[in-house]
Amino acid sequence: MMKTVVKVALISIAVAVAYLLLWPVAISPKAWDAPLSKGFTGSFAPNTQLSSLTLIDMENDYGPEDFAVNSNGDIATSSHSGFILVKKRGQQGFTRWVSTQGRPLGIEYDHADNLIVADAEKGLLKILPTGDIETLVTHVAGQAVVYADDVDIADDGTIYFTDATAKFAPEEYNGTLNASMLEIFEHMGNGKVIAYYPDSGKAQVLMDNLVFANGVTLSHDNSALLVNETGKYRVLRYDLNPEVAEKVTTVINNLPGFPDNIVAAHNGYLIGLASPRSDAVDALSAYPFIRSMVQRLPSFMRPSAKNYGHLIRINEKGKVLNSYQDPAGLYPFITGALEVDEGLYISSLTAEKVGFIKI
Repeated sequence: MMKTVVKVALISIAVAVAYLLLWPVAISPKAWDAPLSKGFTGSFAPNTQLSSLTLIDMENDYGPEDFAVNSNGDIATSSHSGFILVKKRGQQGFTRWVSTQGRPLGIEYDHADNLIVADAEKGLLKILPTGDIETLVTHVAGQAVVYADDVDIADDGTIYFTDATAKFAPEEYNGTLNASMLEIFEHMGNGKVIAYYPDSGKAQVLMDNLVFANGVTLSHDNSALLVNETGKYRVLRYDLNPEVAEKVTTVINNLPGFPDNIVAAHNGYLIGLASPRSDAVDALSAYPFIRSMVQRLPSFMRPSAKNYGHLIRINEKGKVLNSYQDPAGLYPFITGALEVDEGLYISSLTAEKVGFIKI
């Protein structure tokens, strides 16, 4: 009897080891050296400035990822359900307007009050004031746009948007959050920044090999793009002047969290840090084989995001001007903000309300 028990135990152990070593996983991890995290120190010292947000109703929807304001002062937000919600000037809450039937993320109004949408499942879309939807971009240079993430529009009408990962489609990998974690954990750099020219209907890739290309915004003078590379905890600057040789420079790096959206504000740029960095993810950065083994573990045993509300403001040179925080994470996964005269509308990947704070 004892021999049988031992034999079964040994076989079970062998099967478990073989599974951890050999079972196929979605990621093909690449070794990299994560910068040593300084944590919440210096300019990022903890505070509670976001701990008392006013919460604005979303008509039982959730996940207000981004905001946009039209010429009437109406504020739109994208939601997890696929609906675009609008808070008309003078209204108290957001109400549903139109659904993309996908997962709208970054949004921006153009000069004609068309809402341009980076939809993680549908590509780059345009929603007319009538509510009619047009598809602008689904492929670039023969490759599909897999995870359209954020968008901004230049004064000349050029639309810039990010394709966060060309590998992990949200509809195939259990949603946007899980797909983003796969891209970051793999760290191969499947993200892109794309320019779309409405007059010609053509699109081109400006930047590639980014580890989860996330938020994008024009600089105040429209001379450059600022791009959040979430997987490397940094913000990059892409110079739009064709005569500039060094196209890409780093604005700020070694952030204490994962940068999500970025938007030009009255003073500088606002960046949402969706979650603090993971010590486990950083520790495993140089060990791709172990990362593959970790990916084979049950989801509850893998590194996961933590709730910690964090929004920062930087200037053109990357100096941190403000760091607004909610250490308790009562308003989780902050993706960014919209600055209006009255204060800040705070966006989130998962929150059930829109946050607002007077600044």
